[in-house]
Amino acid sequence: MTDADAESDTAYGDFPLRRFLAMDVSSPGAGAASATIAVGSAHLNPNGVVHGAVLFALLDTAMGSAAMSVLPDGTYCTSVDLQTRFIRPAAAGSLTATVEVVKAGRHVIHLDGQVRDADDRLIATGSGTFTTFTL
Repeated sequence: MTDADAESDTAYGDFPLRRFLAMDVSSPGAGAASATIAVGSAHLNPNGVVHGAVLFALLDTAMGSAAMSVLPDGTYCTSVDLQTRFIRPAAAGSLTATVEVVKAGRHVIHLDGQVRDADDRLIATGSGTFTTFTL
């Protein structure tokens, strides 16, 4: 990881779920982000495949990062709606959610994303809506 990668990885912020899932988050530019995990035993459900909540968390986290990348300083966002479609199971390797902002309005941001495995197979898709706010 380069210094620039490390900077983009920490720009979104640290939080306990991110650490627990060992998720790397990066934003290559405004309106885009990704979240990656190396699948381990903590990510698996009792059937031995990645739990759907892990895939959801990858998408939600990448969407949050992408949404934050288009907001002015002092403005924040939160998920309002996120629909996830599970396409195929994954049990090993790495998984990456890539997300892009479809439309960023003054108060609502629409996003689309995909989760793919290391062989570029589609694992899940998602679409989300985030709202903006200031503290």
